[in-house]
Amino acid sequence: MPLTPLDPIDRRILDALQRNARATTLELAAAAHLSPAQCNRRHRRLEDAGLVMRYETRLSAAALGLSVVAFVNVVMERGHIRELGTFTALVGDNAQIQECYAVTGDSDYVLKVVARDLKSLSDFLMDTLMRTPGVQAVRSTVCLDEIKCTSALPLD
Repeated sequence: MPLTPLDPIDRRILDALQRNARATTLELAAAAHLSPAQCNRRHRRLEDAGLVMRYETRLSAAALGLSVVAFVNVVMERGHIRELGTFTALVGDNAQIQECYAVTGDSDYVLKVVARDLKSLSDFLMDTLMRTPGVQAVRSTVCLDEIKCTSALPLD
């Protein structure tokens, strides 16, 4: 995907949207120092260019009783390409898995997983993940405290 050139006004609009996806056209216009009509045109252009992927609501995991966050390193069996579809289907279908990255190093994948408690995490690891064809080993790291969690990208 080719880079879309952004001027300072585009950056102000995108920054305002990252801070508040529900910002009104008037709020975006004020942040960008534009008229609402001009801001609306630029906003639509930025969406059409694919710079805005989606709008979403971030829920409070703790308020929903999901008090455990873990990062799980997954090692696949040698020649796991045969089972890749099964693994990616598990990742896509399981709401406990919030993020999944193919990585370099000792692991093949890193997952961000949420659970109600340590027992629920253990059940997920032992009864679901470890039983997935192609998965050779998992190593989990439980998060003790969230220091920073954002999806906002640097715009400078």
